[in-house]
Formats: sequence, C-alpha cells, structure tokens
Amino acid sequence: MLANVAPVTDIQIVVGAAIIRDGAVLAAQRSHPPLLRGRWELPGGKVDPGEAETDALVRECREELGVRVRPLRRIGGDVAFPAREEGPSAVLRVWTAGLADGDEPEALEHLSLRWLRPESLTEVDWLPADVPFLADIRPHLLG
Repeated sequence: MLANVAPVTDIQIVVGAAIIRDGAVLAAQRSHPPLLRGRWELPGGKVDPGEAETDALVRECREELGVRVRPLRRIGGDVAFPAREEGPSAVLRVWTAGLADGDEPEALEHLSLRWLRPESLTEVDWLPADVPFLADIRPHLLG
C-alpha cells in the first residue's frame, strides 16, 4: 500500500494545499457553510476512500481554484477538526505545492483569494485547523 493512500478507517482525511509562489502562500476565504463563511483556509478537501492524498490535493485544487498543482512535501502533523455531530471525526494534513506554469488561481468556490507573505500570515481569520500549520509554512516563504 502506498504511504499516502487513505486507508479505510473511521477518520476522514482532509488535505490542504500550502500553495507557495514568490514568497507568499495562497489563502482562500470560505463561502459556505454559513457558520464558516468569511473565514480563511488553505484550499483542499476530503480524500476519497482509496484515493492517494496527493491525488486528492490535485483534484481539489483543480475543482476549487481551476489550477494544476504539484504537491511537494507534507508539513506538520495531523490536526484534528472540531468534533461534529454528523459524520466521522476528521484530521487535516497539509502539503506544500507549486502551481503549474501559467496557471493563475480563481475563486471558483470561495469568496476571495489572497496571497500572504510571512509578515501578513496572521492578518486573516484562519479556521482553527489551519492555524497550527502557519509556523510550518513560514520557513517556506522565507526561502
């Protein structure tokens, strides 16, 4: 079994992309659900059963941003999402990623997008699961 293929478990794996370009990381502002609207996240989404995490990352970025990404490496550890009444518990895993040449992200499923430099990482209202990754992202922005 490949190391990054989601095993069948009671835990939902969610992947986030720390898309880095020119010393900045892409942040996406949620449009839904209403409780999270306006908060910021790293783009990404759920890994389907049997799907490789990197494949899910590529698929989610294509769906959400209309871009092709190249996953580079996983950073940080698993970060648990707040408990939910419906569905399994979930963890977030983040990968650094680069954009394919010529691709420019569009907010297809988000309110807006913003490139954040190291000094502006904390200027947006991040979702709690994304916050622990900011320290791991910062060195990648500094080169």
